[in-house]
Amino acid sequence: MKTVRKSALAVLAMSAMLPLLAQASNPAITDTLTADPAALVDGDTVYLYTGHDEAKDNKDFYRMNKWLVFSSQDMVHWKNEGSPLAVKDFKWAKSDAWAGHVVKKNGKYYWYVTVRHRDINGFAIGVAVSDSPTGPFKDALGKALISNDMTTDTEIDWDDLDPAVFIDEDGQAYLFWGNTKPRYAKLKDNMVELDGPIHSLDLPNFTEAIYVHKHGDYYYLTYSMGFPEKTAYAMSKSIDGPWEYKGILNELAGNSNTNHQSIIEFKDRSFFIYHNGGTPQGGSFRRSVCIDDLHYNPDGTIQRIVMTSEGVDPVQSGVSRETAAN
Repeated sequence: MKTVRKSALAVLAMSAMLPLLAQASNPAITDTLTADPAALVDGDTVYLYTGHDEAKDNKDFYRMNKWLVFSSQDMVHWKNEGSPLAVKDFKWAKSDAWAGHVVKKNGKYYWYVTVRHRDINGFAIGVAVSDSPTGPFKDALGKALISNDMTTDTEIDWDDLDPAVFIDEDGQAYLFWGNTKPRYAKLKDNMVELDGPIHSLDLPNFTEAIYVHKHGDYYYLTYSMGFPEKTAYAMSKSIDGPWEYKGILNELAGNSNTNHQSIIEFKDRSFFIYHNGGTPQGGSFRRSVCIDDLHYNPDGTIQRIVMTSEGVDPVQSGVSRETAAN
């Protein structure tokens, strides 16, 4: 009888955990549309910064006027922290709250974003600042950090997209960005001025969504290639390169023409954060953020991402989905 009672209690205890585990799925956020993810680990919390698709249907185009913030302590349960930044907060900007990236430096949070300039033809990069990871954020410069008249070596006016900042171990910050042509430049310690010239990179079949992170002895540069987009990556022993192309990291999202990634390490696990059009009315202009595990090989190369419907297990949960199933 005691054995039966213990078994019953074990089943009840496991059943209580199942709803928690069942909430792990892709897309990771379903109560609103999210795109172009950028994640920041700050202590025991991950802050997820996204764009917000407002297209009414998939015959529309990108309608994006503001950015969103979410927070989580386990990579599964996400709290909607609202919208602390919008295009209207940049008086010099006209429209299009496209991809951005947030980093922390000297106790402040800097949000680098893509917008269309009001007075200078083309897209531009602005930077906002806050004392809190959830805002409110305000324009840190009152003007663009990068505008299209600074990058005249392409014929298009959308070559200044998708800013991403990497801060090296020595504290030096680098701004990466670009569409059709990848670029980078050093940032001054104040994080709102370039420190030197703009450099170009040589990456095969580069489209956009450049992102840099470091793991172990290697720097990794990931980016979207082709169109519809896949995610590729390159490796280097130096932030200044040379970058060795390593191949495809993530395949086509299937129902989204774009593929935009963020890679983080949190509580001894690595995560690949991206978007697809996986909600019932989703698509290329109505996207949603997804999260899957990322794994490194012993030689430092990265295993190809397996996009799942199940998503990731909660960090430090002690119980995996497979254990619960058994």
